[in-house]
Amino acid sequence: MTVTNNNMNSKIEELRAMREEGRLGGGEERIQRQHDSGRSTARERLDILLDPGSFRELDAFTRHRSHNFGMENNRPMGDSVVTGWGTVDGRLVYVFSQDFTVVGGAVGETHAKKICKIMEMAMKTGAPVIGLNDSGGARIQEGVESLGGYADIFLRNTLASGVVPQISVIMGPCAGGAVYSPALTDFTLMVKNTSYMFITGPDVVKQVTHEDVTFEELGGASMHSTKSGACHMVGENETETLLLVRELLSYLPPNNMEDPPFDASTDDPLRADAELDSIIPDNPNKPYDMKDVIRKIVDDGHFFEIHADYAENIVVGFARLGGHSVGIVGNQPMILAGVLDIKASEKAARFIRTCDAFNIPIITFVDVPGYLPGTDQEYNGIITSGAKLVYAYCEATVPKLTVTTRKAYGGAYCVMSSKHIRGDLNLAWPTAEIAVMGSEGAVEIIFRRELKEAADPVARKAELAAEYRNKFANPYIAAERGFIDDVIEPRDTRARLINGLEVFQNKRDENPPRKHGNIPL
Repeated sequence: MTVTNNNMNSKIEELRAMREEGRLGGGEERIQRQHDSGRSTARERLDILLDPGSFRELDAFTRHRSHNFGMENNRPMGDSVVTGWGTVDGRLVYVFSQDFTVVGGAVGETHAKKICKIMEMAMKTGAPVIGLNDSGGARIQEGVESLGGYADIFLRNTLASGVVPQISVIMGPCAGGAVYSPALTDFTLMVKNTSYMFITGPDVVKQVTHEDVTFEELGGASMHSTKSGACHMVGENETETLLLVRELLSYLPPNNMEDPPFDASTDDPLRADAELDSIIPDNPNKPYDMKDVIRKIVDDGHFFEIHADYAENIVVGFARLGGHSVGIVGNQPMILAGVLDIKASEKAARFIRTCDAFNIPIITFVDVPGYLPGTDQEYNGIITSGAKLVYAYCEATVPKLTVTTRKAYGGAYCVMSSKHIRGDLNLAWPTAEIAVMGSEGAVEIIFRRELKEAADPVARKAELAAEYRNKFANPYIAAERGFIDDVIEPRDTRARLINGLEVFQNKRDENPPRKHGNIPL
C-alpha cells in the first residue's frame, strides 16, 4: 500500500519552484535583452563549456543582504553569479559564470563569497578554475563591501597561482576592478566584438584626457590580443571561445602536483619529414615560417598557438610529441627577423613560467639575431624585459629541449634555453650559426683599422666576412665545447625530441631553498 506524503510533495514542489526562479536570473525580459545583444546567458554558457549533464550548482539559494537604495526589493535567488563544478572531457573543473541579467552582473558581497568558495574548493581538491566574466564592475549600492569582495577574489587568485590552472573568459563588459582578477589568472580569452576590458571606460577617458575612443578601440578583443597582450586568444563567437577553453584544458594538468594528460597519437614517433632538410633558405637573410617547422614536427601537425597576434616575432603555444603535452617557444624569422624585443621577451617569459608551474616540458626552436636595438626599446626597459626571459628559462625545472635551426647570436643565444642555463638536450641543425654576432658586424669590429687602410674596403670586408662565416657561422665549435649535444639532420628532429622527452621525463632539478625569487618586474 502506497502512502502519499502530501507534506513532502509540497516541499519538493516548493524546492522545484525556487530552483526555477533561480534559473530565470533577472527574468525573461532581461534574458531576451542578453540574447538580442548577441550574448548567451550565464547558464547557457556553462552548458556549452561543460560535459552534458555534469554541472552541479552550489549556493543556488543565496541572496544579497543589502538594504540600501531600494536593493531590499530586488533580492534575486543566487545573486548575480552561477557557481559550481562539472567536467570537461570527464575531468573535474570548478566554474563561475557571472549573470549580466541580474544587476548587470555587478559584484557584491554575496557574489564574491560564492566565487571565493569554489576557488578554495579547487585548491583543496586540485582542479582548474574557469571564470566566465560578464560584469559591470563593483556593485555601487553595497559600497566598500563590494570592493572588499573584489579584494577577497584577488587574494585567492594569487594563492591559487601556480597551484591549479586558472582560466578567465571575458564574455561581455569587464571594467574597473573586474579586470584585475582575469589579469591574475593564467589565460584570458575574449569574444570578438562583444567583450571588453578596461580600467576606465570611454566616458571617463574623455573627461580626463579629452580622447574620443570607442569601447572596441579602448578595450576590445582585437586591441587586447594585438597591442596590450592582456588577451591570449580570441573566439569569433561565444561558442568558439568556450570550445577553445576545452581544448586548452586538454594540454594542462589539473594541478601542479600532477603531469599533463597523455593522449596517445597514431602519428609515427619515428616519422621523418624530408621537407625540413630544405626549409632553411640558402640566403641567411631570407625569412621562413617557424610555424611550418613546428607543424612538421609535432603530432598530426597540430599546433595550439597562444598569443598568436601579439609580439609575433616570437611564437608560443601547446602541441603534442609522441602523445606528450609540450609547450613550444620559437623565434619567428618572418617578423622582425625573429629578434627579441620587450613584448616578445615578456610574452615568452610568461608562457615559460606557466609551463614550468604545471609540469609541461618546454621545446625551444631558436633562430634569433639578437635583441632589438634603439632608443624606444632602451627607454621602455628592454634590459628588464630581456632579463625576465633569462629568469624564466633559468628558473624552469621541467625538461627543456632546444633546437637551433639557424642564427643564435650574442646574448640572445644565451637566453634561448642554452646549455648554460640548464637546457637538458640542446640540438642543432647543420645550418645553425652560433656566434657572438653576424659576420659583417664582427669583421667591422675586429678589422676596423685594416678596413680603413684597405685599397678596396668593400671587397676586403666581403672577403673577411666570408672567412669569419666559414670559421664561426656553424654549430661545430659549440658542439666541440659540449654546448650543443648533437648536430642532427632536420628530418630527424621529431624522433630526437620524442626520445628526449622520454629520457628526461623523470629528471630532477632543484632551485635553492627560498621564499620566492625576485623576478625583474
